[in-house]
Amino acid sequence: MTETGEVEGRAGPPLWWARRRDAVWDVALGGVSAVECAWEGVPFAAEAGLPTTVGVLFGFVVGATLVLRRRWPIAVVLVGIAVSPAAMGFLLAVVGMYTLASSEVPRRITATLASMSLAATFVVMYMRTRGDVEADPTLVVVLSVFVAVALTVPPVLFGLYIGARRRLMESLQERADSLERELSLLADRAEERAEWARTEERTRIAREMHDVVAHRVSLMVVHAAALEAVAVKDPARAAKNAALVGDMGRQALTELREMLGVLRAPPKPAPAPVPAPDLVPIAAVAAVAAAGGAEGAGGAGAVCGVEDGPSLGELEALVGQSRAAGMAVEMLVHGEGAAYAADVEQTAFRVVQEALTNCHKHAPGARVVVRLAHRAGEVAMQVENGPCDGKSPEPGLPSGGNGLVGMRERVLGLGGVFVSGPTDAGGFKVSAVLPTA
Repeated sequence: MTETGEVEGRAGPPLWWARRRDAVWDVALGGVSAVECAWEGVPFAAEAGLPTTVGVLFGFVVGATLVLRRRWPIAVVLVGIAVSPAAMGFLLAVVGMYTLASSEVPRRITATLASMSLAATFVVMYMRTRGDVEADPTLVVVLSVFVAVALTVPPVLFGLYIGARRRLMESLQERADSLERELSLLADRAEERAEWARTEERTRIAREMHDVVAHRVSLMVVHAAALEAVAVKDPARAAKNAALVGDMGRQALTELREMLGVLRAPPKPAPAPVPAPDLVPIAAVAAVAAAGGAEGAGGAGAVCGVEDGPSLGELEALVGQSRAAGMAVEMLVHGEGAAYAADVEQTAFRVVQEALTNCHKHAPGARVVVRLAHRAGEVAMQVENGPCDGKSPEPGLPSGGNGLVGMRERVLGLGGVFVSGPTDAGGFKVSAVLPTA
């Protein structure tokens, strides 16, 4: 509906009516009431000594006021009470009282006007019955009370019922609209969370692939370069380097197969919780929206699982691989190690692994020191390389600039501290501290 009251190009209801059929209904009732009051205006004119035309016109105008019952219900009831001594306006009085009781008029006003109408009907009925019927006064009083109650109480009670029912329906409609908006908001939020989860999973998969592939391939390139240099001069060393290249390639393939196997594994179905009875509508829709949004991320979620990931116990082997590739690496461990959480150990391993990979890429021939410190409530690692010796050839490894970014994301994701930058001696240092709680 537009602000001008038009629906789909059609004019809206006229004046104060909410719907066209309400206007038609009120006009029809007003017409019937006008005809009734005009008919009753004939005896009224005769009793009052007025011309019949005046009585008919007066009755017609009085009855026609019923058209205004939705706009001014109090005025319509007052008109009905005012003309009750003239014995006209039966339909006007009944419909007016019903409309007043069903409207938003305060109850005290409804009760006052109903009492006035009841009293007026009783007095008029009593006066006319006492003059026309020769009967016991008690019977006249009882008959007058019965007629007054019959013409006043049922319309009022029915109007109160209809008004209460209308307000209840409006309240339920408002509540339904509110719930619909809330459910729509929950669905939007669930979709946003699912999209965020998918983005996060893609980032974690890319980080994991980078950590696994970059280190192994970097060592393979270093060994291949050494193999090329000594292939003719030192066949034994060339054969050793060739074997190391093969081992590195097989390890990289094995880790990639494991990762792809996790990606292809079907997600385990989660048991459906039984929601509380009063929360069924919202919980059901939110669960459906979250399940639909997370479907794309569920299969990849296990990639970042750390149950089968590397641990700190494999650092010696990692450093040994770099030594085998010709790098001068020294590893220093301070403090007594302990069994940390799997994600902490995997993150620490990946930080050292990526730092060594960067040393292979950017600092050939440099001396590297790997420090691991076990402290109370935290574990710290540092990889520092000195300046290049200028004799070792550049391996020519490409760099996407994601190594330091990935390390920082991993460490900060666990609430740790990450620092990297050049040293005064011309080298580079990577430091990270992870909480073990």
